[in-house]
Amino acid sequence: MKSGARALGVAESYRAETSQFAGTVVRASRVTDGFVFGTATVGGRDATETVCEMVDRLAREDIRYLLVAGIAPAWFNILDLRRIHDHTDLPVVSVTFESSPGLEEAIREAFDDPDVVQDRLTTYRAQPERRPVPVNGETVYVRSVGLDDGTAADVVRAFTPEGGRPEPLRVARLAARGLVEVE
Repeated sequence: MKSGARALGVAESYRAETSQFAGTVVRASRVTDGFVFGTATVGGRDATETVCEMVDRLAREDIRYLLVAGIAPAWFNILDLRRIHDHTDLPVVSVTFESSPGLEEAIREAFDDPDVVQDRLTTYRAQPERRPVPVNGETVYVRSVGLDDGTAADVVRAFTPEGGRPEPLRVARLAARGLVEVE
């Protein structure tokens, strides 16, 4: 991958009813050259729109990939990767860092309203399956829309200089945590 290729990484952090989202534009050469911020409702249904709005506000045509940390930020505010891809016209790669049996049971336990549960499960089930990807001796779990499995794995590896966390997501997570600390 060329050193000037750019990815936008989006991660979040929350403490109360509002989740702080941070987006970081990082080159494959590890240079950070942009930030964007947004908010979503903890336990809400607005995370997908938040990510789309963040990309829109950046208005950068040089971003080639969109990486998101996980699929259920802000307490099961499920991201619809296909809607994000359709809106932004960017390949979308969701990266998680732990093996799990999936979120279906956790979603059922988190909400009392059967309609809320069904709505989240419908969105969750519509997403691509996670695939394990070895990166620097660690394993991450990847879902992607707009890229085949091999290319998505190559993108994750290209933006991960060490450890298992891609640099755009690592920096975005730090920025989101900083925003929460300021609150």
